[in-house]
Amino acid sequence: MGRIKLAVVGVGNCASSLIQGIEYYRGCTPEASAGLIHWDIGGYGPSDIDVVTAFDVDVRKVGKDISEAIFEAPNCTAVFCSEVSKTGVRVRMGVPLDGVADHMKEFPEERTFLVSDATVPTRDEVVAVLRDSGAEVLVNYLPVGSEQAARFYAECALEAGCALVNCIPVFIASDPAFAQRFADAGLPIIGDDIKAQLGATITHRTLTDLFGKRGVKLARTYQLNTGGNTDFLNMLNRSRLASKKESKTEAVQSVALERIADENIHVGPSDYVAWQNDNKVCFLRMEGELFGGVPMNLEVRLSVEDSPNSAGVVVDAIRFAKLALDRGVSGPLESPSAYLMKHPPRQFTDDEAHRRTEAFLAGQRER
Repeated sequence: MGRIKLAVVGVGNCASSLIQGIEYYRGCTPEASAGLIHWDIGGYGPSDIDVVTAFDVDVRKVGKDISEAIFEAPNCTAVFCSEVSKTGVRVRMGVPLDGVADHMKEFPEERTFLVSDATVPTRDEVVAVLRDSGAEVLVNYLPVGSEQAARFYAECALEAGCALVNCIPVFIASDPAFAQRFADAGLPIIGDDIKAQLGATITHRTLTDLFGKRGVKLARTYQLNTGGNTDFLNMLNRSRLASKKESKTEAVQSVALERIADENIHVGPSDYVAWQNDNKVCFLRMEGELFGGVPMNLEVRLSVEDSPNSAGVVVDAIRFAKLALDRGVSGPLESPSAYLMKHPPRQFTDDEAHRRTEAFLAGQRER
């Protein structure tokens, strides 16, 4: 097979983990490929992805080779592959719009964004860069709450002819109007809001599904998360969290045997703890009723490095998008989206989403 030409918007912790991972698996064989959901997707391995262009707004990243930019502050994720090959691709100035929350400037420089004073490109210039680079798939890694910026880059992807992987909770793939535009343009889209490889959402969903399958009524539940990366710092501004809370809450509600009353479910970010860096700690509590209405409860503590947890899914999403391009499949990819994302166009249980995704991979039609 050929290569996959990737454009990256937002060179933060998640991009760092993805690019480290592409290098990490370059020397691996399928037998030694621990940590991947799929080694092969349509003939593409994890190291068949080439970053051909990237955008960010931080002065410490703009102008640097992306192999260097991924290790610049405020990135603080685990370095599991310190020797990343030079790419010759320099990070370009992006379009800030609402991508940087106002409160971020109240924190130390090493923890937050330093917006470059480079000239902000126009939409036509971004589209030209995407076209000239030959980008086939665009990954949106913008901060939570970047509603305007996410739609700006989705528009650019449409105009430049790029498939889109939307990793954030701005509803694009799950917006029927946007979804139709990608279908009309002959372009696939996967979204919205990445569901980590083994994170809070997939764990909460699996346990919720288990309650239903075992006849236990789920009466009340919460999911509280803390972390110290820029994503958690960004989310201290609660006004940016409306779509994030909806995405995470509906991901759990969609697999509950009975819909949980709004006042009895709380799912969402909790607080920023700087010294945690990219480590995310999740606290789950689930209260249920067993046989005869007898009460029970379950508590779980989950600790994960947040960005590699995301990259383990995005590396598949990129390859599914390319596979769809190769096959001439356009519009929202319902099965991969349901398997890989929290707020897909159509929700399935994770078992069903997995089955459908494997069927899509084997060549069965989505619809």
